[in-house]
Amino acid sequence: MRKHVTKMPEAASLQHRELVKALTMLLCQLPDDILYHILSYLDYKSLSRLSQVCKTTYHFVNRDAVWRKIAKEFLNTGITRNGRDIYPHIPLKERVKIAQNWYNGVCKIAAPIKWKIKLLPWLQLDGEVLFLSQAANIGAYHLRQDKGKVPRNPFAIYSGHNGDVCRFALTDSHLISGGSDGKVMVHSRRSNVSKELSGHNQEVNCLDARDRLIVSGSRDRTARIWTLDSSCPKYTITMYDRVWSVAINPTLSSFVTGTACCKNFSPLHIWDVERSECVCSLGSGFRRGAGVLDMQFESPFQLFTCGYDTFIRLWDLRLSPRKCVMEWEEPHDSALYCIQTDGNHMIASGSSYYGVVRLWDKRQTECLQFFQLTSDPVSSPVYCLRFSSSHLYAALATALYSMDFRHNPCNIR
Repeated sequence: MRKHVTKMPEAASLQHRELVKALTMLLCQLPDDILYHILSYLDYKSLSRLSQVCKTTYHFVNRDAVWRKIAKEFLNTGITRNGRDIYPHIPLKERVKIAQNWYNGVCKIAAPIKWKIKLLPWLQLDGEVLFLSQAANIGAYHLRQDKGKVPRNPFAIYSGHNGDVCRFALTDSHLISGGSDGKVMVHSRRSNVSKELSGHNQEVNCLDARDRLIVSGSRDRTARIWTLDSSCPKYTITMYDRVWSVAINPTLSSFVTGTACCKNFSPLHIWDVERSECVCSLGSGFRRGAGVLDMQFESPFQLFTCGYDTFIRLWDLRLSPRKCVMEWEEPHDSALYCIQTDGNHMIASGSSYYGVVRLWDKRQTECLQFFQLTSDPVSSPVYCLRFSSSHLYAALATALYSMDFRHNPCNIR
């Protein structure tokens, strides 16, 4: 009797394996469109378990088409709300795995580049190349493939300013920078050719560039519209206040300026590019000093802004009048120096104190995760941040910090 009892689990296990094998064979014989429809009802954990049944299901379940619907619901998978894939070279299953770490705040923090004097650095990320301004120079760093690590020495340096670089922007062919010397420099990314655009008589606080259009804003209370073909501004717009931020609409038909809000006016204005006329202002009731420090177009009709009043705001430019439709408040009442969105559900913001980076889920009003990058008693703002599918890079006064979200992955196989 004892011998019979010990054999029962083995027989049951064999029978179970045969049943799973038979069901798997039947499942794999279904047409692809039917199989895709069935798998669309599974969550990421169930898909992961199914992929471990056999080689056939493994290869089918690992297809991007299977994970696309799930990826749209996760943070920073590179799938935008309009369906565009920002990182097509990375399998979606791998991105969903890393997205769990973004959501749970699991990452490894390092400071690959440090400097001894306090600066106001700025960042841009273009694929596998990171651009970082330090004083009057902008260095270009090749990120190590599959590691995301930043080497100590740049492979290229862009210079030409007599003072510190305040902001810079990238196009496919050029790097355009604005400095404390009042100059705008246009550097070719394909050769060593650079040229100077003169016009501002005080520091260029902000700058944006798309295609061949350049817009700059300055402490001299002007915004200027340039083209890559000219050395003088096409238009000069006299403002009532210092200009802290600018953003060009993806349609290239308009741009937005954010000012210091030292007057009793809205700090946000939309301008027509061709006529250089103010189309409208955004919002009302801003308190004095509620300057806008950063802004980003997520689409031609959606604009994110942040600044001294501690709020991230989403503006819908299709409404009449154009108005704020959502807002998120920094819980520690700190000014927000910079923001970036993933085009879907995630916002990353940099605070003015203690190097705090926060991650937000647009579907929630509360902060999702926060990271204090430095324990230095002398606090530093996060002046700029940029992220890829697996890394977030943040520039503080004395160091560049890297946050790697591939470590300690969740249980997706």
